[in-house]
Amino acid sequence: MSSAPLPKWASKPCIMGIDEAGRGPVLGPMVYGCLYCALSYQKTLATLNFADSKTLKEEKREELFENLKADDSIGWEIDVIDPRELSAKMLKRTKINLNEISHNSAIGLVKRVLDMGVLLTEVYVDTVGDAEKYRIKLSEKFPGVKFVVAKKADSLYPVVSGASIVAKVTRDRALRNWVLDETAENMQRNFGSGYPGDPETKAWLDHHKHMVFGFPTIVRFSWGTCTPYFKDFVEVVWESDKLDEDCPNNGRSKHQQKLSDLGFTGYKRKSEDIESSGKGRCKFFQARKLQLVSKF
Repeated sequence: MSSAPLPKWASKPCIMGIDEAGRGPVLGPMVYGCLYCALSYQKTLATLNFADSKTLKEEKREELFENLKADDSIGWEIDVIDPRELSAKMLKRTKINLNEISHNSAIGLVKRVLDMGVLLTEVYVDTVGDAEKYRIKLSEKFPGVKFVVAKKADSLYPVVSGASIVAKVTRDRALRNWVLDETAENMQRNFGSGYPGDPETKAWLDHHKHMVFGFPTIVRFSWGTCTPYFKDFVEVVWESDKLDEDCPNNGRSKHQQKLSDLGFTGYKRKSEDIESSGKGRCKFFQARKLQLVSKF
């Protein structure tokens, strides 16, 4: 939407709704969506039969999404957060939790629409965490905008219901058209809903686990659903700086712990040629762009 010319109504006071889809699943992206329109269009918006996307069948959501896309009096934007990004942020040393990721996505959508030149005066948001703290956080970021943060906002405010449909349909389409980076044999797409409690999803995880790399990149490694599988995986020891308490200098000196010290040896040149060409390399290596290192 942001590449289209700004409609005339966008220079008048506007409202916006924000909602997400895919917060709970262990598979696929989390999608944040927003819908905005002129404040004067609010009554018409209420007649368009938008509702919390979770209460609608897929066919109805698709129909409503196509209707709002064709409506010149409505604007919309999305933020698709890749499962790899979710895992990386939640598992890195300085962790970013899911609530903060969600807040940042919503903030990013507000900023994007304001930067487009839309005169936002009111924004309605489905809460993540404490509603009042979230409202204060948003208000401090955008002091010129009135924020309403509420539980079940997608069922209370049509503008949030519309955002819910935008987010849900976008995520559903992303999963339907998902291209798996890994193309190993027996790779299947019947992963069910992606929710941890879905037996089909559990069966898919069990079938697609890898003893070194864990799971395909569509999986959110940071989810507790994945944890029970980790005990059966191969333990990987990384080359790193290790503190040696027996050394001088106040007993704190670093030395390099090499993989060769742990029994790993180099490879013959022929193996290196095969690896450098990419032929015969495990698809997990290829997807993650990992290269053979024979010397440290």
